[in-house]
Amino acid sequence: MLLTIDVGNSTTEFGVFEASKSLLRWRIITQNRTGDELCLIVTNHCHSRNVTLSGKGDCVICSVVPPLTQGFVDMAMNLFGKEPLLVDSSLDTGLRILYRDPLSVGSDRLATAVGAVERFGRPIIVVDMGTATTFDVVSDSGDYVGGAIAPGVGTASEELFRRAARLPRVELKKPQSVIGQSTEESLQSGIVFGAAALVDGLLARIFEEIGSRPPVVATGGYSSLIAPQCNHITHVDDALVLEGLRVIFERNRKGRK
Repeated sequence: MLLTIDVGNSTTEFGVFEASKSLLRWRIITQNRTGDELCLIVTNHCHSRNVTLSGKGDCVICSVVPPLTQGFVDMAMNLFGKEPLLVDSSLDTGLRILYRDPLSVGSDRLATAVGAVERFGRPIIVVDMGTATTFDVVSDSGDYVGGAIAPGVGTASEELFRRAARLPRVELKKPQSVIGQSTEESLQSGIVFGAAALVDGLLARIFEEIGSRPPVVATGGYSSLIAPQCNHITHVDDALVLEGLRVIFERNRKGRK
């Protein structure tokens, strides 16, 4: 068994794999928890789905919240009796990283890019719609070329609601029309269609810069809402980061006991 964990700013996603087969996926709100608390969360969820984590299993983690990482390390030690594999650019990801400072690439972005290549081949562009909306470009030769980072849909809308006292919080869903006929509809239009326009606009610039139009896969918590409104998204797959973590673990498992 392999436990994969993506510790994000807003949510933490878990996955359980047996070989290359995904058995479970679930999310929790990211917050400071002890290793013991995380052990209970993981074991209880697995037990409720009739999945038993073997003590001989392994764990691989990518985390963009360093102060919380130790709790997940402690959890893995409790479950499996050994250190988890912590993902960063020093590992063998199968990609050549062309960032000026490779160590500054977020481990979640690397895992998502690896997952996209595993699922859809290369070249590929990944748009991850989470706390931030990130764009990651992988060339046909397997180079992680770089990308772009923009405010996420929820992040931008929450900041708008916080700063504009008279604008109410609204459900984030696709409105019937771009031209809203109420404040609620106008906000939904601006947030949802505005996010789609941002994605399409940046993708158009990326296509122009690289001189080609590779496939584009959307992932992340807001992908099911935003991707259908975009013109350049060819695939949607919200399990890329966990798949990427599995692949990275397999590439780096030699020598681990």
